[in-house]
Amino acid sequence: MSNLEIIAVLISVIAVTLTVRRHMLCWPFNLLACVLYAFIFFDYKLYGETILQMFFMGLAVYGFWQWKQGQAQDHEIRIEQLALKTMAQQLFLTAIAGAIFGAGLRFLTDAAVPWLDAQLAAFSMLATYWTSRKHIATWVLWVVVDIVYVGMFIYKDLLLTAGLYAAFVVLASYGWYRWAQVQKQQHSMI
Repeated sequence: MSNLEIIAVLISVIAVTLTVRRHMLCWPFNLLACVLYAFIFFDYKLYGETILQMFFMGLAVYGFWQWKQGQAQDHEIRIEQLALKTMAQQLFLTAIAGAIFGAGLRFLTDAAVPWLDAQLAAFSMLATYWTSRKHIATWVLWVVVDIVYVGMFIYKDLLLTAGLYAAFVVLASYGWYRWAQVQKQQHSMI
């Protein structure tokens, strides 16, 4: 456990808590957490996670912009519907992209756990994209992904980060609950 990991954990908790509350500052905190974790994961040869952090940096900017646009239209961040067919297609394509990425990590790098690392990275990108689009399904996906992350980080002896991801499971469950309440309110106003 390093000082950098401690700081990254604290920043990450703040970021996810702000996301659950649908607060715009979640995106700058997410961006900072991504920068810190890019360094940590590279040091632990989790290259899929390192590359994921770089994508997350771009998605943090995109998410901020998306939420800002929605806020400008109706002064609040509204939960958006995600069609079941679209969800299924995106999950399928993400699994394929993760497999391709996993093959690249397996055969081109000395990655510690290439296949798992790649799939988690791919599904994390999809979950972040869904967050930026304000889809409630993001929280369900985050719960599943974060549970698997806990195991991987324990295996890699990143125990503080494993604890963080265990907390993320709780926060994602709470986010799912909170966003479902907001979505009910939004539907009752229609």
